Amino acid sequence: MTKEEKPEEHDAWTRRLAASANNRAWTLSEQAARTPAEDQEMLHAAHAAAHLWQAVGTEHHCALAQLLLAQVHALLGHPSLAEQYANEAHQYFLGRKSEPWELALSHVVMANAANCAGKAAAHLQHYQTGVEMIDALADPEEKDILLASLRVVPRPAGG
Repeated sequence: MTKEEKPEEHDAWTRRLAASANNRAWTLSEQAARTPAEDQEMLHAAHAAAHLWQAVGTEHHCALAQLLLAQVHALLGHPSLAEQYANEAHQYFLGRKSEPWELALSHVVMANAANCAGKAAAHLQHYQTGVEMIDALADPEEKDILLASLRVVPRPAGG
């Protein structure tokens, strides 16, 4: 921050950067296929978003960033990190009055983390719950956004 820059201007720019990194990482995570360079960009963008939200966001922003980190790490085959971030975020969303789309997304990401970790029962449970919750959403835009994340989660056996 420069001497001329006001703290609120700095925070506003940081929020813009956090949102931009967040959106880029989610966009990359929803692609059916990525190049190695896109995988690296997705990982860096997700961590940048989490770091920036930690600096200027709310606990809620940070929990959403943890879902993003979990999704990205699951897609990249990092089971321990995927599960760590997914579990922390899932507990946050279960422990408050969350929006239906937030709970649905949390279950989708939990399913992907469980799949990455080779936990078939948890994968099936969270996948089915996520699908049911997405189907119950009234807002078509929310439904489309969540379906984009669900499409990259492998369908479980029996699901």
